[in-house]
Amino acid sequence: MTSGWRSVQSKKPSVAKLPEDTFFIDRSLGVEPVRSALATSGLKVEIHDDHFSRDEDDRVWLTEIGQRGWVVLTKDQRLRYRPLEKEALKASKARVFVLTAGNLRGIDIATAFSTALPEIAKILGSHPGPFVARVSRLGTITIS
Repeated sequence: MTSGWRSVQSKKPSVAKLPEDTFFIDRSLGVEPVRSALATSGLKVEIHDDHFSRDEDDRVWLTEIGQRGWVVLTKDQRLRYRPLEKEALKASKARVFVLTAGNLRGIDIATAFSTALPEIAKILGSHPGPFVARVSRLGTITIS
């Protein structure tokens, strides 16, 4: 004979855990509103110009940021193709998310990365560097 009680599982919505990584915003993205949007989401954010000269060679900052273990956000798609930058990416085990949509306003860039955060968190948790992942305008991600 059963008591009539049954176990009910909670239907609380799952909340994606934010990455604890530091996110480095490349100069190609500007500063605001990308910094504010990511910081408001609870991420640790660093800006290119706070650490490097504006015209710093990509190989230099890519190597250092990769060695620090920071996550790179950029819209410079050429990083994936130029031999010296590719070598810097590999050697430093950099983890890079490249926005593939061109000519977006700052708010649209911020929205794309903010929308992509849950997927970014999954990728960071399952893929050690080096890698370059492409982020679309809609926040969908393709990793290569």
